[in-house]
Amino acid sequence: MIYPTRRAVIAMAAGLPPALLVGVLAPAGWLTGLAWIGLVALFLVVDALSAASRGGLTLEPTETRIFSVARAGQARFVANFAPARRPSRAFAALEADERLGLETAFVDVEVEAGVARFAFPLTPERRGSGKLARLWVRWTGPLGLAWKQKAFDLDVEAVVGTDLAGVREEAVKMLARDAAIGAKTQIERGEGSEFEALREFRLGMDRRAIDWKQSARHMQLLAKEFRTERNHQVVMAMDCGRAMCEPVGGAPRIDRAIHAALLLALACLRSGDRAGFFAFDSAPRLLTGVVGGADAFGQLQQAAARIDYSTEETNYTLALSHLAAKLGRRSLVVVFTDFTDPTAAELMIEASARLLSRHLVLFVVMQDEELEAMVATDPAEPADVTRAVVAAGLMREREVVIARLRRLGAHIVEAPAARIGPALINAYVDLMRRELL
Repeated sequence: MIYPTRRAVIAMAAGLPPALLVGVLAPAGWLTGLAWIGLVALFLVVDALSAASRGGLTLEPTETRIFSVARAGQARFVANFAPARRPSRAFAALEADERLGLETAFVDVEVEAGVARFAFPLTPERRGSGKLARLWVRWTGPLGLAWKQKAFDLDVEAVVGTDLAGVREEAVKMLARDAAIGAKTQIERGEGSEFEALREFRLGMDRRAIDWKQSARHMQLLAKEFRTERNHQVVMAMDCGRAMCEPVGGAPRIDRAIHAALLLALACLRSGDRAGFFAFDSAPRLLTGVVGGADAFGQLQQAAARIDYSTEETNYTLALSHLAAKLGRRSLVVVFTDFTDPTAAELMIEASARLLSRHLVLFVVMQDEELEAMVATDPAEPADVTRAVVAAGLMREREVVIARLRRLGAHIVEAPAARIGPALINAYVDLMRRELL
């Protein structure tokens, strides 16, 4: 496609008033306007013929692109012009699926050695498969009067998955603090509650570890040695119902939960515990066995990728009862959910009471920064007061539910969505240190 640029339109419009003035002053001057239009059209044609050929423009092959939800990325394309009559700049427009969160659909770049490299910034909003549908590339001739444009049908699949790079980055930051330079292999003793052996009491040892009965029998002070407990079961139960699929901080709550769950799973596997996933909405959707070992994290990544968005209401009674029936031994159950509906929250409390009778339960709740902002904002009009009152009511209902869960014996982690992963790791380490499991 070839069409005039803004410069050509302005040049043609700028010549019409003088031509009209000449025509008013001299009757024969009416031909001046036609002559000006013809002259601009001639230059436009010459400029179009001098520009780079549309047939000589090629686009390098594009393959399936993989992006991460709520993580900034770029869709990159490389266009090659023919050696003759290369332009100095090129412009491109991209048509993509809304799921990909394209920040700008138009970019312009310099053409270096006949190569134009286009990068479209995007931040995907939801997991799943999207499409990069079409790319338009256009350029001008030497005079800047004519656009030449060529369209490429891409039909490239763009897969949006869990932000595994973010999980690795956070894991490196958190685990690097515990790294020891020149660490040596040693037996970890004195940190758990599982009996290891008796040894003679030495100055500096904990006096509470003295076994008085054995000391009396052997006529010398003997102390107990303990070894660190391992092989705990940790199950991440993720609510993927309608409320958890709403966005918070630029990403759905369920994606924030998956990110934090993978981070916790990595910490569990690294410490010698076993981890598993459980997803539910109106019914149980996914239940993996608890796994451990070097290859377990890859299995959990694949399981997390199968957790889909849902528009159904969450059935806590069915889901938590099903999970309790499947767990054969006492486990740490980490429940990722959101308290929005008072009726659903009441059912969740009843179902949690049965789960708490045997297992250690940790609820993970993301702070709703939007509600907090509504409450904290100074009202400027009556609608602001209404929003603040409603938001404050919702926050009070959430606090009531959290308080009731704490009275039942559940543990709560409440943090901003962006910091839920580190807060969850700290809570897990604290529970293990206190030997509550």
